[in-house]
This record gives sequence, C-alpha cells and structure tokens, in this order.
Amino acid sequence: MNSVVGVSAGKTERTEEFLGANWEMGRDGGVLLQRVLEKESGSSSSEVSEGPVASSQFHVLAVDDSMVDRKVIERLLKISAYKVTTVDSGRRALEFLGLDEDHNSVELDNLNVNMIITDYCMPGMTGYDLLKRIKESNKLKEIPVVIMSSENVVPRINRCLEEGAEEFILKPVKLADVERFKGHIIKGLSKEQQQPASNKRKSMSEDLDDLPAQPPERRPRLGELSGA
Repeated sequence: MNSVVGVSAGKTERTEEFLGANWEMGRDGGVLLQRVLEKESGSSSSEVSEGPVASSQFHVLAVDDSMVDRKVIERLLKISAYKVTTVDSGRRALEFLGLDEDHNSVELDNLNVNMIITDYCMPGMTGYDLLKRIKESNKLKEIPVVIMSSENVVPRINRCLEEGAEEFILKPVKLADVERFKGHIIKGLSKEQQQPASNKRKSMSEDLDDLPAQPPERRPRLGELSGA
C-alpha cells in the first residue's frame, strides 16, 4: 500500500514505500514532487512537456493546504494542457470565486473556472464545506467539483458524492485521474448552456403571472337582444 510520511521542519524523513522507491525527502518536499512527476510523465520533471496548448484552454482551480500536493496536481494539470490556479485554503477559494463577502473578490460575471479540485482535509474549511458553498450558489453550482483525499473513508466519500461532487479521488493523484476531468468539464458546460433557456422560460412564465387578470367577456342577455 502506498504511504507517505509527513515532513517535519528541521529534519529529514523517509518514505518507506511510495511509487515503488525508497528515498529521502527534505523539508521542502522537493524530492517527493520530482519522483511523483517522473512516475506520471515517464521522464524527469525538468524534461516534462507542457503538452499542446488548446485553442480554448480549460481552467481548473486547485485547492490544497499542502504545498507538495498543490505542486503535484498543478504539474499534472499543466501536462494535460489545463490552465491552473492554485490556492492553499477553502477560504481563499471562496475569495477567488467571489463567494466571500468579507474580502474583495473576483466579479462572478468575469470568472472563468471550468472545474474545481479540492482536498478534503484542510484547516478552517474542509473540502466538503467548500463543495456545499459552491453548490448553494446559483451561478456556480454547475461547475464540477472533484474531491481528493489520502484517506479512504466510505461515509465521507458518500457524503461528498451525495452533495454533488463529480468524483472522489484517493491521493496521490495520477495522470489517469486528470485525464477524466475533461468529461466532467464538458458535462458542466452543457448544463450551463441549458440554464439560460430554462431561466428564460421561467421569466416568461413569471411575466404572464404578473399580467392583470382580464374580466370575463359579457354576453348580452335575451331581453337586450329583443329590445334591439
């Protein structure tokens, strides 16, 4: 079973079994990042190609309090030709998405995020809490959200999927996982395109309801007809 020992400040620790290799990792996690990228790309991290640049590049917001995990997911996404923005907490993600009322945020109308991938266990706000806030937003609820975690906890997984997460991925994230993201994004874009037509029909229905009721047409009585 793959395992990673956490990095403690001021000392070097060893990962005993991760991606089939035994090696030491410094406090900055640089060796860990390089070995993960070598495993996923088939070459050293300095030689990894960024992949073809798409004409309309999909934009992914990656949320993780771990610097090492943020770098890994960022690199894998860039290899697959995604545009990537990374933040280190759920609160900063809310600020970027325009959902944090306490800070200056990006205007929702100018926001162009096609998918969000977030770690589950984060201090202050969990990935599940972030997921709920996104799905409660009328403007952002169709953006696909993927949850990632190093812990395989079934109730946690089910809760995220029931709340609307597209997928729950166990760390370490692999290139094969990233390759599935395009399907989630296309699905989300399809839902967004259907929303304006639905909202238009709803608006027309509300306008009709607001029209004043027309009085029923009055028919002439028999006496009025004979008098004429």
